[in-house]
Amino acid sequence: MISRSYVISGPYNRQGYTNTSHSREDALVQEDVAPIRVGLLGAGTVGSQTARLLVEQKDELAARIGRPIELTGVACLDPSETDPFPWIDKSVVTTDTMSVATNADIVVELIGGTGVARKFVLAAIESGASVVTANKALLAKYGPEIYAAAEAKGVDIYFEASVGGAIPFLKPLRESLVGDKVTSMLGIVNGTTNYILDEMTTKGLDFDDVLKDAQAKGYAEADPTGDIEGYDAANKAAIMATLGFHTNVTIDDVSVEGITKITLEDVANADKLGCVIKLLGRSVRCEDGTAYAYVAPHLIHKESPLAAVEDVFNAIMVDGNATGEVMFYGKGAGKLATASAVVADMLDSIEHKDRRRRIMWGDGSKKLLRPLDTLRSAWYVRFKGAREDIESILPVESLSEPVEGVFVVQTSKIPTAEMDAAAEKLNAVGKVCAAMRIL
Repeated sequence: MISRSYVISGPYNRQGYTNTSHSREDALVQEDVAPIRVGLLGAGTVGSQTARLLVEQKDELAARIGRPIELTGVACLDPSETDPFPWIDKSVVTTDTMSVATNADIVVELIGGTGVARKFVLAAIESGASVVTANKALLAKYGPEIYAAAEAKGVDIYFEASVGGAIPFLKPLRESLVGDKVTSMLGIVNGTTNYILDEMTTKGLDFDDVLKDAQAKGYAEADPTGDIEGYDAANKAAIMATLGFHTNVTIDDVSVEGITKITLEDVANADKLGCVIKLLGRSVRCEDGTAYAYVAPHLIHKESPLAAVEDVFNAIMVDGNATGEVMFYGKGAGKLATASAVVADMLDSIEHKDRRRRIMWGDGSKKLLRPLDTLRSAWYVRFKGAREDIESILPVESLSEPVEGVFVVQTSKIPTAEMDAAAEKLNAVGKVCAAMRIL
């Protein structure tokens, strides 16, 4: 709950920044108004910039919410990590993360990972604090537990930055579209893979070369597995499906396929078919109320708005039975962009401190997801072998002339299980070099 005590202790640090988000003159005028105490867990790339926005925009933020915000604690493994950030008052920096997590009105979790972050988030909730996080992996794995804990304690959990960085997507999904029935969500939700595929498409560069370039530019981690194998996108797909379909979905429920098998030959074939290749997170509601959630590369037609999403940009399309298609677009990452989304969540939490926001309608206990076996899709197949084998095994929609014995096939829509069985038969008589859904 919000503390009513109001104590000012050393509001200015040596660099001239104020850590208390208000001046002494303001305090004299507002001495009966308690500040909102914020505890920051993590002072890395996003955490440091979140602190910066809180301090440098203190007056504007206080004016918006009608009371000051005070950064009362910053937890990190090594206090020297904050040395490059003069706006962070060293007197509130500590290695005692639990103390920061349990002595604030709002706790901002920017540690990352799942195990340690889970412990501190649950402790913060138990202490009565609302929590703001950008930790997609945490929510994709332990979301149901965390949501239930927040509801039981009557506090909020906000996580706009977990899916699209600064793109305002989750809040519109939770609020603006709440009167609609979401039928599908389809998105480019990983900037690294979109950059790689875009460079392969526009410049004809090999996958391995583009990956090295992305790492050099800071778009990809030293270990890029989470991005290129689709796990980062799958974390986001789990969160999207949870909010869009009002059911608890975890990373374990999401089928995942990355982009490491895509070659320049596939990119060229897609172009000939009037398509581009994109890694998509997709959630689809069926007529019977069940749903699919998965991540995989797709061929999408160039007329689609998603085909024009280039570089490290993200875009998400939501289809509702009343609104039709709505698209959200922008940079999905970046330290200041993400920090901006975190601060916006904090202000929303303060604004609604006496009226908790719903995560979803219902308790989320109904299991709606079904396996992909029955999902019907058209397929692109690159196959090395005999024409008669293709025509006898696959429902061919179009078939190219062979180039060095390799055929390019478009199928009619068939269930995933049928495509898997066909691929097994084709591999017994030739080689399936590639297979991707077409949207």
